[in-house]
Amino acid sequence: MTDQPIEIRLRNSKSRRIETLQPMEPGKVSLYLCGPTVYDRAHIGNARSAVAFDLLFRLLRHVYGAENVTFVRNFTDIDDKINARAAETGRPISDITAETSGWYLDDLAALGVLEPNAMPRATDYIAQMVAMIEELVTKGHAYEAEGHVLFSVASDPDYGSFAGRSIEDMIAGARVEVAPYKRDAMDFVLWKPSGPDLPGWDSPWGRGRPGWHIECSAMAADLLGPEFDIHAGGSDLQFPHHENEMAQSRCVGHGMARIWLHNEMLQVEGRKMSKSLGNFFTVRDLLDEGVPGEVIRLVLLGTQYRKTLDWTEARLREAEGHLRKWRALTEGVTAGPVARDVLAAVADDLNSAGAIAALHAMAARGDAAGLKGSAQFMGLLTEELGGWVEDSTGPGADLTAFEAALSAARAQAMQSKDFTEVDRLKTALTGAGLEVRMSKTGIELVAPPGFDPAALAGIL
Repeated sequence: MTDQPIEIRLRNSKSRRIETLQPMEPGKVSLYLCGPTVYDRAHIGNARSAVAFDLLFRLLRHVYGAENVTFVRNFTDIDDKINARAAETGRPISDITAETSGWYLDDLAALGVLEPNAMPRATDYIAQMVAMIEELVTKGHAYEAEGHVLFSVASDPDYGSFAGRSIEDMIAGARVEVAPYKRDAMDFVLWKPSGPDLPGWDSPWGRGRPGWHIECSAMAADLLGPEFDIHAGGSDLQFPHHENEMAQSRCVGHGMARIWLHNEMLQVEGRKMSKSLGNFFTVRDLLDEGVPGEVIRLVLLGTQYRKTLDWTEARLREAEGHLRKWRALTEGVTAGPVARDVLAAVADDLNSAGAIAALHAMAARGDAAGLKGSAQFMGLLTEELGGWVEDSTGPGADLTAFEAALSAARAQAMQSKDFTEVDRLKTALTGAGLEVRMSKTGIELVAPPGFDPAALAGIL
């Protein structure tokens, strides 16, 4: 817990304003994050949401104390995509969801993402979902039709206020299912019947399974209470998922979250990530290609969560170069306290880009202890994520020594106007496989993945 008062300010998607976090219970904070549907590997866009709100989790733990923060991130383990994967492969649904949940946790751990306090599975909360649906039916906000139970949008005068959309836009955005049993095109499924080849549970409406939207309302209420502090997720969930969550919770008298946060999407080399464009990849794809998890994390944090992140090879190389330099500078150094400007940046609506700029400034002035403590607060320069540097460059590889030599040669050349030594070093370092970046502010050497430090022998 920090000794200095820190005001955490977050952009609330509900009010569309920056608001100061004021926990419902003074000194304690509750946070819910919509987790994955576990039928396949997590892609890099999934990882962005996880890393962005992992930073929030770390901030809350730092300010309020780990024992005073409750973070819930769910697993959706009942879904038509999972059913389809089971039908394709002939594998039991339970095996698929157990395997893919494990993949998700392993891949996020490689990015330095902390595990939440609770990771509920939807299939463990069917009774709570059924009870909530029954209450909605009793109160006139839901109705049964042909074995389905649907939420009646017309019964909620505030429906659509969260998304701020017209009915026409909402219909287009939701890609609503046209069904004769619906009273209104916007009505959404709370419960649907299951045939003998699909998972199902007994209910007052027959054997069936829940719709997607009801699960988070039920799990959040059970684990965090009818009203809690923060609900987070990707911007693609704001409508219809979060609009529907809010509506069904409101109609049973639950306030749900006071603050709603949404991270923006990710694109690749300036284009939308898509399988059809051939630029879709998972976290595991990157890890298997030798991209260190710490490098992935730094790239994801390099853009503030509410801005579109452009994932590029150049950013990967830059992030790796920065981390090599920071790890060389902080090797053997005891971590100092988190720098005030880093903490202030993160507390200012998770301004991770501003916090990283502060890390660069500390590195530039040689504040190794401050750099290490502040970076570790952000989930960087930790022991858990550090093995890749030794594995890829070998012990004793010190690019900062070569940067210093080139900087000194350039300074001398500016006086003597003789650039022979500068040219020699640049040629030798480039020939060894390093990228040499020279600017008015300094010199940086960037090593590619798998760089062999033996190639540097004899240059200095």
